[in-house]
Amino acid sequence: MLLASQTHRYNGRPGDGPDPAIGRELHHEIEVRAGLGIVGDRYFAEAAHQRFSVTVMAAESLERLAEQLQLPEVPHAAPTRRNIILRGADVDSLRGVTFSLDSGDGPVLLLGTTPANPCAWMNEMIAPGAHQALRGHGGMRCEPLGSGWLRLGAAVLRSSAPIGPA
Repeated sequence: MLLASQTHRYNGRPGDGPDPAIGRELHHEIEVRAGLGIVGDRYFAEAAHQRFSVTVMAAESLERLAEQLQLPEVPHAAPTRRNIILRGADVDSLRGVTFSLDSGDGPVLLLGTTPANPCAWMNEMIAPGAHQALRGHGGMRCEPLGSGWLRLGAAVLRSSAPIGPA
């Protein structure tokens, strides 16, 4: 999944529901720009978010959550508000790691900076208990060190550090 949202959407109390989406949020491709973030995203070119403008999460985190909370199906990743969902990598171990993602148009270089901790909105948007279940598995905030395009589908993750399965 690739998500770029023009608005924050999770404002106020979770029980009041999210703000409406402006424009399309899920994309088949996104453009990442070094030092700026994802073109069209709410954090693009925001100085305060420069080192945290791209968020990455493992699909396995949602599968683990569904099992832990005994949900009838794995929840969609969009409510997590993470920009990029990957499968087969321990995303939560990327802190301090420089890595690249290449979905066919050349590598996009990222630096894992801090954990993307889940918020209380997860209980409202996914299921009761999701906030706690995603702690330690909410993904990683990343600084874009390189520019390029990422497309939906298979991608290659490369890193000098070992990044095993989630």
